[in-house]
Amino acid sequence: MTWRIGVDIGGTFVDFCAFNAGTGELQTLKVLTTPEDPGAEIATGLSLLDSRHGIKPSAISGFVHGTTVGINTVIQRRGARLGLITTAGFEDVLEL
Repeated sequence: MTWRIGVDIGGTFVDFCAFNAGTGELQTLKVLTTPEDPGAEIATGLSLLDSRHGIKPSAISGFVHGTTVGINTVIQRRGARLGLITTAGFEDVLEL
């Protein structure tokens, strides 16, 4: 069985969605965001997917994430300073 995992990292919670295309099974869970240790909530969530739903890391065939925190930084122009660097000749590929 292979699973695809989607994660949204928000300011308060991290939402996990696990989908098995072979069986149509869908599992979800939330964990608290850990601003003092960014990324720890991902490890926690993956561990909980295993302990609660039996989804082993070796059974994960895809992993995607979005981050509300990152989008808010861009839109609100608050938080960490950031920049966007593109390769010469590809400046117009990205559109925001």
